[in-house]
Amino acid sequence: MIGKIISAVVGKKIAERTPGMSEGTGAIVGLAAATLARRMGPLGMIAAAGGTWAISRAMKKKQAREFGRTY
Repeated sequence: MIGKIISAVVGKKIAERTPGMSEGTGAIVGLAAATLARRMGPLGMIAAAGGTWAISRAMKKKQAREFGRTY
């Protein structure tokens, strides 16, 4: 129960920083993320972290190209 509340609060905080996402949507996303994290297990968590890192890196490279910076 406490874990769901914490994940909803974290999702709400993320929604505050994400344009176009309401606080309620962020809370629901936070709850869904906590549920998925429990079901994925350790290998799924590692795969998700690796995927997140790869996407982040690709987005940074794209942004750098748009602004004329090189990576």
